[in-house]
Amino acid sequence: MLVLGDSISAGYGIQRELGWVALLEGRLASEALPYRVVNASISGDTTGAGLARLPKALEVHTPDIVIIELGGNDALRGYPIADIRRNLTEITEAAQASGAQVVIAGMQIPPNYGPRYTTAFYEVFPEVAAATGAALVPFLLDGVATDEQLMQDDGIHPTADAQPQLLANVWPVVAGLL
Repeated sequence: MLVLGDSISAGYGIQRELGWVALLEGRLASEALPYRVVNASISGDTTGAGLARLPKALEVHTPDIVIIELGGNDALRGYPIADIRRNLTEITEAAQASGAQVVIAGMQIPPNYGPRYTTAFYEVFPEVAAATGAALVPFLLDGVATDEQLMQDDGIHPTADAQPQLLANVWPVVAGLL
């Protein structure tokens, strides 16, 4: 299993072994499922950077499942929605062409980006999932983003205490592919 993500999956501001990706690996092991998890997440990564890194990651790791958790940094930088959609689609299709099943983890951004942009950004994840047949986690930070106790002081990154909820948001979708 390959997780291609940004700081949310890289465990920004927390110990990496406490992050949801490490918890996913632990859950797979505890259920004696024959998967290992490669965390190919980099803080600050965009969909364009993820797309550029993907071919080598697919070649090296030959994953059965790819979880894509990218797009937040694109939106925070105001990148065009069409570019985000194209990159997510190309990442998904490349992973599928390698034989992997794909999970897209949806994201939201703060409302100060304006309703048109924030809505279009939120909708890009289910649109790409529907167009490519990928599985979808509607909002990775569901149950976390609006709870100040579960967010770091920057208001963007979840705390270590939030990581089990992130796994709970991802697990049903991943379990459906196993």
